[in-house]
Amino acid sequence: MYLLQKSLFSFEEWLEIEPSERLELFFSTLDLHPYAAKLKNSSPQGAKPIDREAILRALLVAPLEGISTFTRLHKRLDGDLRFRYQCGFRLDEPALSIATLSRVFGTVVGQCKESGIIDGSHLAIDSTAIGAYEKKQPKSRNQETHNANWGAKYDTFGNKLTWFGYKIHLAVDTASELPVSLEVTPAHVYDGEMSIPLMKDVIENRHWKVKFVMMDAGYDQVKNYETARGYGAQAIIALNRRGEKEPPAGMTSNGTPRCSMGYDMVYWGADGDRLKFRCPHALGKVDCPLGTAACSDSNYGTVVKKNISEDVRRYSNPHRNTRGWIELYNERTSFVRQVLDLAQTGDEVSPYRIPVLCMVK
Repeated sequence: MYLLQKSLFSFEEWLEIEPSERLELFFSTLDLHPYAAKLKNSSPQGAKPIDREAILRALLVAPLEGISTFTRLHKRLDGDLRFRYQCGFRLDEPALSIATLSRVFGTVVGQCKESGIIDGSHLAIDSTAIGAYEKKQPKSRNQETHNANWGAKYDTFGNKLTWFGYKIHLAVDTASELPVSLEVTPAHVYDGEMSIPLMKDVIENRHWKVKFVMMDAGYDQVKNYETARGYGAQAIIALNRRGEKEPPAGMTSNGTPRCSMGYDMVYWGADGDRLKFRCPHALGKVDCPLGTAACSDSNYGTVVKKNISEDVRRYSNPHRNTRGWIELYNERTSFVRQVLDLAQTGDEVSPYRIPVLCMVK
């Protein structure tokens, strides 16, 4: 539950303050000492400790300055001495590297997890477009620099959208609605290629136990299901039926077996990786002309069991299109788009919102 805080300034007051004075006024109203003290030292062993309060200031002020990625924050700290000084960094030392900013961000995320703000067992993965005003580089050069490029994506209504720039790929904790891992790529990088690095970061680098990973049809690739299973998680991904062939005989497109009379069988729960389906007539779902006698001598009706390993794309626990599966998938549809759309503008729900909520909680 989020706690309601009083505003530091009204919107009108903030507009009247000179841009050059805003950061000083913003920082003067915040006492970050207790929070910086709780921030664990994330410097590699033997390295000079970083100024934890200064880096916390930088992470907090990034949304106010329209900074939505670690790369942009590094560039601002490196090229704007006034900004670096206002954040509290020494001017006779180089700006923090992108790796250091990312590492400290990871430390903050970990502390959110330890304090219970982030659950971490249910993740949602998606991406959003970021426009850029850069000169397009030759393909050979772009592969080396990873600069902006042309990208395309289909919206909810099937309309194709194109833009020149980048993509932000995010893994979001669905319980707290906070982003916990992100990657920035040129716009042409396919969404389905980025879910594995995000899962790896959360599960291997942070050592979180993830149970479910929700993604849209853009991630409908066998390797994404297999990777999730390899981590002990279940991928909940919408099927991408563009160009898809007919499903195998005796099966619906979502993996539900059909009985000998051609009726869809009824999902009846799972035991680990084994899914159970029962006769629809025995359960009163259809009125079969031959009754249960068509396929079984028992009133219980025919039972079919499928192992998820037979087809990791079509089979899942819970089974596709059941209430449990839909509820899990809907965890991403209600907020991920809002988070991603605002992340590209540097609004308060960007990744830097995490340090703010640490203090609010």
